[in-house]
Amino acid sequence: MSEVIITVRGEHELRVAPERATLHLSIALDGPDRADVVERTLAASAPVRDGIASREESGSVTEWTSQRMSVYADRPWNAEGKRLAPVYRASIDFTATFADFSEMSVWVTDLSVAEGITIGHIDWHLTADTEREVEREVAAQAVGVAVSRARAYAEALGLQNVTPLEIADRGLISAGSGPMPKAVMMRDMAMEATGAPALEFQGEEITVSATVEGRFSAS
Repeated sequence: MSEVIITVRGEHELRVAPERATLHLSIALDGPDRADVVERTLAASAPVRDGIASREESGSVTEWTSQRMSVYADRPWNAEGKRLAPVYRASIDFTATFADFSEMSVWVTDLSVAEGITIGHIDWHLTADTEREVEREVAAQAVGVAVSRARAYAEALGLQNVTPLEIADRGLISAGSGPMPKAVMMRDMAMEATGAPALEFQGEEITVSATVEGRFSAS
């Protein structure tokens, strides 16, 4: 039998527990007097900033950011269609990346009763070193699956020699040689109120997956 070209796809995925949680929160207050709103917002943000900084010193927070205060005015309408006096609103956004999820739960519980504080979403993720390691492993396993499939097809045809010609991300094989396969991360978030005094924030496992396409010659 003459040389046969075999094109296959290989997939692999791993589920890894998150190592970091980036919490997004904002402080927003409003009122009829601009100076008063600004003053109250700054006062409300001080303990938040101090709380994050102290947790950074202890190691439970690895990094954090604080945006500049945003202040704007709005003139609402009443039921009769009349424009009312301006209402001023000031806000400050924070992010804090936690390595200690239990400490984050306790702190969020304390913050949740404070005026003007809104707890936003949480991004669950891995450290950069773990992410690179897992991506390499998943990509290598996906290539291994593609090689195994190519060999199985060749053996079914009575062929013994399988030589790789191309390996690429899914969808790139037809466009010519592509880059080495890249793993894709899918992050999920779960927030549970357990009935305990503190809220429990628990991130679901992160799914890291890779899909590759390979072209082989068999003879």
